[in-house]
This record gives sequence, C-alpha cells and structure tokens, in this order.
Amino acid sequence: FYINSIIMDSTYYNREKKLGNLRPFAARDAVVICSYDFASRKAPDLKQIPWDLVVMDEAHRLRNVYKSNNVTGKKLKEALSHAKKLLLTATPLQNNLMELYGLTSIIDEHVFGDEKTFREMFVNVTNPQTRNKSLSMRLSALCKRTLRKQVTEYVRYTNRIAILQEYYPTDAEEKLYAWVSDYLQEDDLYALPSGQRNLITMVLRKLLASSSFAISGTLATMIQRLEGLENGIQQQLDLDDYDTFSELQDDDGEDIIGDELQSDIEGIRRERARLQEFLDLAQSITQNSKGQNLLIALEKGFDQTQALGGQRKAVIFTESRRTQVYLYELLSRNGYAGQIVFLNGVNNDPDSKRIYDAWKERHKDDGSVSGSRQADMKAAVVEEFRDRACILIGTEAAAEGINLQFCSLLVNYDLPWNPQRIEQRIGRCHRYGQKNDVDVINFLNRKNAADVRVYELLSEKFQLFEGVFGSSDEVLGSIESGMDFEKRLAPLYQECKTAEEI
Repeated sequence: FYINSIIMDSTYYNREKKLGNLRPFAARDAVVICSYDFASRKAPDLKQIPWDLVVMDEAHRLRNVYKSNNVTGKKLKEALSHAKKLLLTATPLQNNLMELYGLTSIIDEHVFGDEKTFREMFVNVTNPQTRNKSLSMRLSALCKRTLRKQVTEYVRYTNRIAILQEYYPTDAEEKLYAWVSDYLQEDDLYALPSGQRNLITMVLRKLLASSSFAISGTLATMIQRLEGLENGIQQQLDLDDYDTFSELQDDDGEDIIGDELQSDIEGIRRERARLQEFLDLAQSITQNSKGQNLLIALEKGFDQTQALGGQRKAVIFTESRRTQVYLYELLSRNGYAGQIVFLNGVNNDPDSKRIYDAWKERHKDDGSVSGSRQADMKAAVVEEFRDRACILIGTEAAAEGINLQFCSLLVNYDLPWNPQRIEQRIGRCHRYGQKNDVDVINFLNRKNAADVRVYELLSEKFQLFEGVFGSSDEVLGSIESGMDFEKRLAPLYQECKTAEEI
C-alpha cells in the first residue's frame, strides 16, 4: 500500500541503539511492525511513545489477559494503556465470555468493570437471553463483526470438501502407544515437572499420535531430565519440537513452578530404565503406517484437486518438527524430491537457507526485502511453494500470516484438538481469492477409540470440514474457546479405558 514501514526486531533495534538512537520505536513517518513477543520484551520502550494508533493483529492471542499468569498480555496492556487501539482477528469468535471480557479490557477497562462483576452480570446468569441482549448493547460501541455470509454478494467463497484417510498402526506402533499411554496415566512421574503436569501430558499425547520419531526425541529429553535429577540437577523439559508450546503455556491455568528435588533415587532410576525401554522400541520403528497412508492420500487428493481445476499443490500440517523432517525424507524417497518446502518457527535447514538466499537476490532492488529474517523467510518459502514446489510441510507456524489461495489441497496429518486452530489452518487456502473447492484430508487411527471420538466431535459438533463457511459464522459465545475444549478432551485419554467410557 506504499506506506513506509519498519520491521522492529532485535537486529534492527540493536543496530539503532549502537548508532546512538535511544528510542528505536520512535520512528518518524513510518509504521513500526513487530511481534507480540518482542513488543512485550520492550514494554518500557512502547510506553514512552505517543502512538497515533496501535493495531493488534491476531488479537485472539491476547484473550487471556485477565488471567494472572498471562505475562505477555499484561505487559502489552499496561504499556499501551495510553494509546488508541484497533484489535483485529479473523479467527472465529467462538470464545467463552471471559475471553471476550479480556479482549474488551485491553481497549477500555471500564466497559465491564472488574472480573468479579463481569462474572456476576454475564457468566453466572439464569437467563441467557437477557444476558445476550445486555451484552450486545454494551459491545455495540466497540465491537464490529462481519460474517462471511454478509459478503457473499461481493466475494465468491468456494466449498470445502472433507476426505477421510483411515489407517491402522502396526503391532510395534500399537505397543509403543499402549506403553506410553499407560505410563502417562500413573500418579507420580519424575520426568514431568509437577507444576505443568496436565499441559505436558497433553503435548506428549499429541507427539505420540504424530509419529514414532516425534515421541522418540521427546523420550530422549525426558531421560536426560531424569539423569539430571539423579545428579541433583533440576532442569526444564525441552519441548521445542512442539512449536506452539510457549503459547500454550500462556493460555494454561497451571502455575509454572520448580519441582522440589526428588529424593527417591531408586524410583527415578526405575522410571529412567522404563523410558529407555520405550525409546529403544520407538527407535526400532523405521516406518509409520500413517506415513505410508500419506503417500496414498496425496495421490488421491491430487487427482481430485486436478479434476476440480486446481493445481497439483498440497500443504501438509503437522504438530511436530521431528515429524516434519520424517515426512520430508519419506516424500523425497517417493517421487517428490526437490519439490518440497518447509515452514516452521526456525527454518534453519539447508534447503530453506538456499531458498532464502535466492529470494533475497531476486528481490534485492524491488523493496520486498524487509530486513527481518523471520518475515522474509516466510515470504521466500511461500513464493517458492507458489512458483516451483508442489508440497509445503508446515508446523503451526504456517497456520497464521500466510496466504495460500493458489493451493486447494490441505492435509491435516496431525489433527489439533483445538477447533480454532483447525479453522485457521484451513483458512490459509479456503479464503478470499481461492478459485477452486478446497479438499481437506484428515487422518484417523481407526484402532484408537479416543481419536475416533475426537474426530466425530470436531467434524459434527463444529462442522469444520464441509460447506462454505466451516464454523466461522457461528453465533458469538455458542461454542466454548478452543483451549477450553482441548482441556475437556484430555480426560478422554487420561481416564477412559473402554469405548463406552469414551
């Protein structure tokens, strides 16, 4: 839009400081763009600037600002309290009412008063109809919502079509799943920090369902933690493989506290020996049934997409970086070598570096290069996918901030439990500018009754995979928040043993 802008990251900030600029954020005649994480780290700097306007994109990230442990949200709210703000989100507002309270409080703390008053007036009520009317009146001055169905006169939205790819794990994969699942159901575990037991258990179950390679790497880090405990050293569990872990921590209600050092050395050693047995089994599994089924599903999807007039392109989503590497190697061995690009929170692999360098060279004189490696890397990978590659393998880092309307085949290799995340993924392709119907392939382990039930809920309750709108036009508050829904699913895996219980 020919508006001067600066991407404010640590490189730019530190360079300005070295040049003697004590207020790097005080840019003249330019819009300053930065991430929530960077902004919260530099909150004192933000507070000093008399902003004309602060635009907060993907504003749902700040919905839990009212919670005591939401550090990022609180810092930004306080630092920008003096500024006019515009909060934007295209994620379906299926929020619980407390999240709506949180977002509203960022704009104006006095609209609803304190948290206790809001709960009494709008949450703990006997007459929802009266509540909704009163809530709508209060919100009308500061909340504007446009539904897809309101713009169909101007914008043509295509359909989304669900394709279910069922698979059956091998005996070794089933054995590994059962072993780790039984372990996670035990009361006392030394490998998991007690302050985040529920959150980490949920992440481990997702990695277990993703691939033997994902859980294998995580088992190794759990063994390292136990070895540290044996030597009297307390260390955090490394869960970087799951690249939205820090965001989950922000959303989580548990307090993050250090464990007391454990004194039961024998118990720690027994647990370590047991985890080593799990790791040996995981490392002996060289092929995943789910991966083999991906090869079948891709060809099926490509055939259907091309029959509908789409390009031979697919975006594949996984929740694990290790699974991402496994899929890259699997697809490269099976006819897709040289046609695959990666997108995750890091992109430090050789292919990404080559793509990035070539992109910078191509665009060195046209103003496309922002100077921020993270932003430019995303642009380079998307351009490579659009013009040269046929497969993009992305983690959750690829579910926000990129437009893939030239691609009409999306694969949920790992299906998140959070319906809002799924809607965001599908929205990369199923969006304004998409000319073809979008095929959404979902994987389902038919031998896992809990997975089957979760898929039923996501498909039937939230209607995510079929139709024109998915769940994006649902009435405000009719569906609980995605994070709360995830937490409600956890007992399905932790407590239920039979199909009837599930």
